[in-house]
Amino acid sequence: MAERPHPPEVDRVAASRRAVAVRRERASLKKDVAMRVISPQELLRRAWADPDSAAGSLRITDFLTAIPAIGENKRDRILADLDISPVKRLGGLGSRQRVDLQAFLDARLPEPQPRSGRSRLLVLAGPTAVGKGTVAAHIRDNHPEIMLSVSATTRSPRPGEVDGEHYYFVDDAEFDRLIAADALLEWATVHNRHRYGTPRAPIDAALAAGRTVLLEIDLQGARQVRSAAPDATLVFLLPPSWDELVDRLVGRGTEDAEERARRLRTARVELASQGEFDFRVVNDTVPRAAAEVAALAH
Repeated sequence: MAERPHPPEVDRVAASRRAVAVRRERASLKKDVAMRVISPQELLRRAWADPDSAAGSLRITDFLTAIPAIGENKRDRILADLDISPVKRLGGLGSRQRVDLQAFLDARLPEPQPRSGRSRLLVLAGPTAVGKGTVAAHIRDNHPEIMLSVSATTRSPRPGEVDGEHYYFVDDAEFDRLIAADALLEWATVHNRHRYGTPRAPIDAALAAGRTVLLEIDLQGARQVRSAAPDATLVFLLPPSWDELVDRLVGRGTEDAEERARRLRTARVELASQGEFDFRVVNDTVPRAAAEVAALAH
């Protein structure tokens, strides 16, 4: 019998590289589900739209254990209840299995549904380093019909930040005075270190004049605004992936290692709160994300 020819070396190298890339993408997708950057349902949509993709080649066992609060024992019970083999990949699930898995997730982990009503008061929040300030600045520069609120803060300016344009930089005594005078629509201590707040008077004046106002604030502040102004439209800005969020935080270079670790812990908590918001926008590119946020105004 003639010996079968071996594939060219270059093909084996290319195939190996592709396999490594797919494994990395699958690992990234599992991390995104675990960190709540994407919902399990979103990963299923990607898998079923392209069964040959990294999402489609993800094993059902790895998919389920990536979901927060599902360990191996619970995973095995779920697979038994749904009559799905543990060797199955998401893209290879049958039509009945897809329906049952979708129903299971929708019943236990329902995706938030946006509100029908909208307001001229837009609130933009999201995890640390997701790019809220950059998206808000793009809206300010390209959507003159929307007024960007300037927050007060007790932290020091970062390189390039201008007082009165990026923030009002105040000391603790002045911040205490603003709180005592009820001059802040919302305020909060962020990362257990510095206080941020939104001056109330400019917001009230702009809304009274018929303008749309955008608040770029943290999660605590967004909750306070929802309490003070229930009709406000709350928008949660998401990173394209957890790895991208980490890269942005490290690449920013404005925090030391201890501060970065603290902010990443906070980011995990913040991502888990996205269900409290009316809309979610992915900051994959700043112009696209800014346009989507601006379009949510009343």
